[in-house]
Amino acid sequence: MAQADPNISDDQKSPADSPKPRLRLGRLFLMLSVPLVLVVVGWFYWQGQQGKVSTDNAYVKQDMVAVSAEVGGRIVEVLVAEGDQVAAGDLLFRIDPEPYQLQMAQANAAIAGAQASVTTMLGDSDMTGVDIAAAREDIAYAQSRLERQQALWDRGFTTRADYDAARHAVSQAEEAVNQAQARQTEARARLARGAAVPDRDPRVAAAEAQRASAELGLRRTEVRSPAAGRVAQADRLQMGQQLLPNLPVLTLVADGTTYIEANFKETDLAEMEPGQRAEVRFDAYPDLVLDAHVATIGAGTGSEFSVLPAQNATGNWVKVTQRVPVRIVLDEASPRALIAGLSTHVTVFTNEDE
Repeated sequence: MAQADPNISDDQKSPADSPKPRLRLGRLFLMLSVPLVLVVVGWFYWQGQQGKVSTDNAYVKQDMVAVSAEVGGRIVEVLVAEGDQVAAGDLLFRIDPEPYQLQMAQANAAIAGAQASVTTMLGDSDMTGVDIAAAREDIAYAQSRLERQQALWDRGFTTRADYDAARHAVSQAEEAVNQAQARQTEARARLARGAAVPDRDPRVAAAEAQRASAELGLRRTEVRSPAAGRVAQADRLQMGQQLLPNLPVLTLVADGTTYIEANFKETDLAEMEPGQRAEVRFDAYPDLVLDAHVATIGAGTGSEFSVLPAQNATGNWVKVTQRVPVRIVLDEASPRALIAGLSTHVTVFTNEDE
């Protein structure tokens, strides 16, 4: 075997011939430390997730009222626009009142006609009994004449024709009384008052109801805000547009009704209860964090309240984790405007009492 050249120095030796203990130790340390760091980080993350549940399937909700006109007609005045803030009772728009004013005039005329008719019937002779009194006087006169004819007939001083005429006159007078009494009964029946409106004549009451209906229609030509809020979807509210009754023309987003609807997995509900503290973060405002609490937990999953609930009666059934809507109520006012539909991230602390 050849001997190494003693004249070659250590600096001139090949790198492959020199040991690398430091490099091997570095690799070993790296191989051991990376898994250890991952385990430690995972352990801290797992510990940090204990006692709370969170979801990003959560959205800002606000109560919305669809505003429509209760009567039909042409829009003659618009006082609001998209995004306007209104108070409860503010006038939003007005429908042409002229047709309803004409109905009011017609109803007033009907009331006057009904009242005049009642006055006429009250003053009728059939109602006052004048005809009955006159007929009874005729009976008395005919009866006395018959008595005289009867006395003369008994003594033979009158004819059969005169006696029969006197008897016939009594019968006619009695019939006249019966007819007068029947007319009086009929007149009183026309003035009869039913149990539904015992204090008014039915014709007058019907005309007054017609006027009340016209007044209601006239009041409803002014459409006012049912609550305080912001006007939205007012694109159909245009001057001159013909409206149909109960057709929504704008939406009112009510003030003070903001809440969060968070759809938690059913597996997150084991320790969740109403009243527990929560935090809400907003995708639109990354630096905004609001305190809140759990108000209610939904009575059914989202699929149960859908228009077409899932049917798992077939053999193709696959178990899917259900989502339950949980209402989260904010405990503080937001410094930024909260718009309905904004995406949020909700965290509920389930074991703070412990």
